[in-house]
Amino acid sequence: MPLTAEDQPETVRRIAEAMGMMMVKVEAREYRLEKLIEELRQLNETIRQNTIHMVSSLANALAARDQYTEGHTARVSELAAAVAGQMGLDAEEVEFIRLAGILHDIGKIGFPDALFQDHGQKNPDHLVRQIKKHPQTGAEILKDLDFLGPSLEYIHCHHERPDGKGYPRGMHDEEIPLGAKILAVADGYDAMTTDRPYQPGKSKDEALTILRKMSGTKWDPKCVTALDQVLTDRSK
Repeated sequence: MPLTAEDQPETVRRIAEAMGMMMVKVEAREYRLEKLIEELRQLNETIRQNTIHMVSSLANALAARDQYTEGHTARVSELAAAVAGQMGLDAEEVEFIRLAGILHDIGKIGFPDALFQDHGQKNPDHLVRQIKKHPQTGAEILKDLDFLGPSLEYIHCHHERPDGKGYPRGMHDEEIPLGAKILAVADGYDAMTTDRPYQPGKSKDEALTILRKMSGTKWDPKCVTALDQVLTDRSK
């Protein structure tokens, strides 16, 4: 029998009615809170996407300084994501690797124009020293963008090598995140297959031969195998 029925004592009815009104107010507040949380989530995602777009535009503007690397970041991003998918990584991790691919060369934004000029097959030593700073510089530029998550470390480590001869920190195989290893393979492949002033780009097979030859020293073997499978599937 409802506590608000006429045959209930007046005190009971008043308490029941008050409790009912309180529950209605609580439910209304919960609904407004849920709406507010959803609006904040959508706003946060909009800010995230706008920030990614802005930084990506900076990366593309950087690439446009050098006609031979224009489009490089987009190709590396797409290929790295494909390799990550081939290796069975989940969608969230694939997205972090894709973002790292877009932004991996952002540290070159402060490079002098001289670095983008043709120096033949070998850059002068002082320019090489600057080039080797770009992963750390990129990580420092992006460090306050919390939503990048592990992408930040992938950017910082994408020139590290399993044999410890990479840069900027000389990390060894087990210290290097898998996302950075994937990014390194995609980056290396695209660099080898792109035409340069001093040499034409290599064919897919030539580039894969080099990747396999240096598998375990410069590049991670599992990432090289996954890249090979991605390219094989695309050629079918």
